[in-house]
Amino acid sequence: MGGFTLVELLLVVAIIALLAAMLLPALSSAASKGRKAGCLNNLKQLEIAGHLYAGDNDGRLPENQMEPSPETRNTNAWVLGNMASLQESTNTALMRRGKLFPYASPTTLYRCPGDLSSTRGVPRVRSYSMNGWMGSRYMELHSNATGFRTFLRETELASSAPACLWVIADEHEGTIDDAFFMVTMDNSRPFASFPATRHDKGYSLTFADGHTETYKLRDPKTRFSAGLAYQISPENADWLKLKQVTTTR
Repeated sequence: MGGFTLVELLLVVAIIALLAAMLLPALSSAASKGRKAGCLNNLKQLEIAGHLYAGDNDGRLPENQMEPSPETRNTNAWVLGNMASLQESTNTALMRRGKLFPYASPTTLYRCPGDLSSTRGVPRVRSYSMNGWMGSRYMELHSNATGFRTFLRETELASSAPACLWVIADEHEGTIDDAFFMVTMDNSRPFASFPATRHDKGYSLTFADGHTETYKLRDPKTRFSAGLAYQISPENADWLKLKQVTTTR
């Protein structure tokens, strides 16, 4: 029996290349969906941990404060560590000191599977931040947007439609620092904390009733720019959607 001719070999190679080209998008899509599912699962586990913490602490939510410097660090915070710090962004020891860690101990729960950010080649340990209107009265005391509520206890959430209030979100690697996600209800700094875009231009959130969602960034003007050179309009549709589920009056 004779061997393959050159033409036949080239035909086989072409067919294999065609099949690979057809399969690669499907494989890429499957991998993307897997990362998104992993992120939603992480957030779900953190939300459950928050409920367990509240159950053990007279209904109080884990504390969530801005941390201007290590010297003013709130050691009762839900998680510790500043992702903008070279020393802290890869430090799992700080994470282990957070109040949620006894209830959500795998360190991988705090990092989105799609987050590729790193510090000096080492993956950063956290991708998520908590709604700044929860876990402290900071925004109520320091915001110019009067009349909006902050939440310290689960009973306060229960009286304000918990299914419509987000708790923890996937934050963009360009703005994540402490674990406090700022939403300025007075529109003074739209997207000062920018949501992640790694899930097909979307970010995941967990809500006070325990469910999770992924919000797509649909406004063509919603884009991150280092140094905030690109200003987001207060009328931006994605900004308005986030505000609607951040707090209530």
